[in-house]
Amino acid sequence: VANRGEFSPRARVRHRAAAAMSSALMKFINSPTGPKTTHFWGPVANWGFVLAGLEQTTKPEHMISGPMTGALTVYSGLFMRFAWRVQPRNYILLACHTANGSVQGYNFARWFQWNRTQEAVTAAEAGK
Repeated sequence: VANRGEFSPRARVRHRAAAAMSSALMKFINSPTGPKTTHFWGPVANWGFVLAGLEQTTKPEHMISGPMTGALTVYSGLFMRFAWRVQPRNYILLACHTANGSVQGYNFARWFQWNRTQEAVTAAEAGK
């Protein structure tokens, strides 16, 4: 029978695991890119662009703004580089803009293909 002041081996393992998780969480919270900084909340807010882009994937191509989608694709490309180069490196921002660049690039390709088809139809109708 163990003394009251001693922990069982299983309890010691649980205690160490809880302490390590607590320590890791506090380390993240107090880190230079943690939730106490704009390096965290800026990328979190930018996920709205990704959600809006995902919502546009279900819209017909004629409802997509080609110039705006193109601008958002370039914007995300520039900020991917920024997220990689800034110190401390901001992986949350990099992930956000990688996702946004992919979604906006897909939407831009849909719009561009639709726009070329419309130009061909207009040219064919003008030639009649």
